[in-house]
Amino acid sequence: MKYDIAVLKGDGIGPEIVAETQKCLDGIARRFGHEFAYREALIGGAAIDACGIPLPQETIETCRACDSIILGAVGGPKWDGLPAEIRPEKGLLGIRKELGLFVNLRPAKLHAALADACPLKPERITNGLDLVVCRELTGDVYFGAKYRDEDGAGHDDMNYSIAEVERIAHRAFRMARQRRRHVTSVDKANVLETSRVWRETVQRVSLEYPDVAVDYLYVDNAAMQLVRNPRQFDVIVTSNIFGDILSDEASQITGSIGMLPSASLAEGNFGMYEPVHGSAPDIAGKDKANPMATILSAAMMLRYTFGLGAEADAIENAVKSVLDQGYRTPDLYAGQGTQVGTAQMGDLIAAAI
Repeated sequence: MKYDIAVLKGDGIGPEIVAETQKCLDGIARRFGHEFAYREALIGGAAIDACGIPLPQETIETCRACDSIILGAVGGPKWDGLPAEIRPEKGLLGIRKELGLFVNLRPAKLHAALADACPLKPERITNGLDLVVCRELTGDVYFGAKYRDEDGAGHDDMNYSIAEVERIAHRAFRMARQRRRHVTSVDKANVLETSRVWRETVQRVSLEYPDVAVDYLYVDNAAMQLVRNPRQFDVIVTSNIFGDILSDEASQITGSIGMLPSASLAEGNFGMYEPVHGSAPDIAGKDKANPMATILSAAMMLRYTFGLGAEADAIENAVKSVLDQGYRTPDLYAGQGTQVGTAQMGDLIAAAI
């Protein structure tokens, strides 16, 4: 079967890690008899350089015409001096809004081969770590009005509608039903009115899922608990800004942010898949980037958008196999095993597929 994939390589290490991901998808195509057609488009700094804006209309149209999207990374110091409305990150926020990508899934799984890279004491990660941050993606302070008053004070409006919270809550509870049937809702309801709306809405939605356990944590306590006892979590559902921060914290527990994939999903099966990490311009073009987060994001695409579970398993098993053999990119290398670069890691995983 043929699948059309929009490829947004972006900036920094984006083109390198996406290239290795396409290698692995091509391996899946050969093994399982599929065809992946790639349609490239510009976003972020690369789009600014070529078109003067971070999200050209042509990119939006290309994405809408495809079945799914693979994104590398956007941004870098080259564009730091630009006005906020045309910075590279505006392209990322824009594509999420344009395509209705309201839920961001960020799994954090500690591979046994990387246990030594986890900064926590071994007893805190006994029996491994496997959680998902289910982050709302198109609301909150990131999308609220931004302005300065006549005194120069900055303002960023934080807001959520009941409908926005309801749809992300339903997605989290449905996901928990496929995992270990436990949802933790994270907010700051003791201080923020937005969070009180969030908690009240999640409590109401939870009544429709009596088979799923649910608890509630303030975000500061959740940050502490992620370090103190990460095994207590299954599905964490939270707002845009809190999810952004907590998922990065969770990434460090897994050993490296270079291992964390993500999926940004709309209603139905359409999604955009990207690594959690940024564009890392300091190592761009040096064959040092870890492509595994992007490769694992492609596995999420196969599973959630295309419904290809066996193919997703093949990528995930290939990553595990290569790690078990001791191969490490520089971000994971600690003096043991074999250090490899971006391209060789992609070759190894593709060969394992």
